[in-house]
Amino acid sequence: MIDRLKKNWFLVALVALIVVGISCGRVMHESSIDCIAKYLSASIITAVVLFLMAFSLDSRQLVRSFRYPLPVLWGSLINFGMVPLLGWGLMSIQLNRDLAIGLMIAAAVPCTLAGASVWTRHSGGNDAVSLLVTMLTNTLCFAMTPFWLNLATGEDVDLDLEFLVVRLLIVVLVPTILGQLVRQPKLFSTFANKRKKSITSIALGLVLMLVFLASCRAGLKMQGGETSIEAPGFVAIIIVWATCIGLHLLALAVGYFGALVFGFAQEDANAVAFSSSQKTMPIGLLIATDPGMFGGIAFAVFPMLMFHASQFFCDTLVASHLLKKVDQHTDERTSTQT
Repeated sequence: MIDRLKKNWFLVALVALIVVGISCGRVMHESSIDCIAKYLSASIITAVVLFLMAFSLDSRQLVRSFRYPLPVLWGSLINFGMVPLLGWGLMSIQLNRDLAIGLMIAAAVPCTLAGASVWTRHSGGNDAVSLLVTMLTNTLCFAMTPFWLNLATGEDVDLDLEFLVVRLLIVVLVPTILGQLVRQPKLFSTFANKRKKSITSIALGLVLMLVFLASCRAGLKMQGGETSIEAPGFVAIIIVWATCIGLHLLALAVGYFGALVFGFAQEDANAVAFSSSQKTMPIGLLIATDPGMFGGIAFAVFPMLMFHASQFFCDTLVASHLLKKVDQHTDERTSTQT
């Protein structure tokens, strides 16, 4: 039991901080939360997180994927094409406006910076493909994410498109590129490779700070008074959570089986499955909590948290199944050669 808690410490902390944050927000004064927000700037924390995640990515592996880019293009097309399009359509079945917008935010952000590679490795897949999909979608997110959000929420939300593009350029693209540049000297790349787990843990710890602040603000909105709002009902939460899980699994299935239909190697198909369907939480939290973006929509942050937690649980099971496929193909190739 203790070993399981240690292995899934982030998911445990995620649930705990959401509960504690909402509870604190319901009894705290708005000025107290604003005081906390001064020290937990969503933009600064997100920039630091993305720098750390990019710094810990081994860019040398990316060169391998340039020789055969079709799996990368297929995974990126699903992640930034099919998923946002489906997310837009699924907004109409949500029972709560905040959750509908939050679902679209989750669908419109790029591939996760760490998870796709981790689960690809667990499944015996091609790390290079997942890394390149990650880098490509995160590099393009300053243009693609605002495009989809404006298209899907333009009539319901007074979205400053220019502000969103500039903010994502500064907070997402610049730290990601800077993280890769800093790791180029051998001394720093060696350090990053040796301390990758520690660096990832620090980054996830910073993400939890954003989760806590977002939960506090949601709790504040639930207080009595003129600015209070009604929390989403149980049915609304179940629907949006089921939608997040369904959207993720559908993208994973289309990515995986599409890759096999196109004749990609089993290892490449495994990588496409995870990189096409996983979504990053830091950028989603930034968009959902930044006052200049969707920060005034109290519960928009929760579908992002649901999507992130669900994809980790689901993909742990999927990775184990796909690893057997890779082992089977390896055995077949070995027997054929002998």
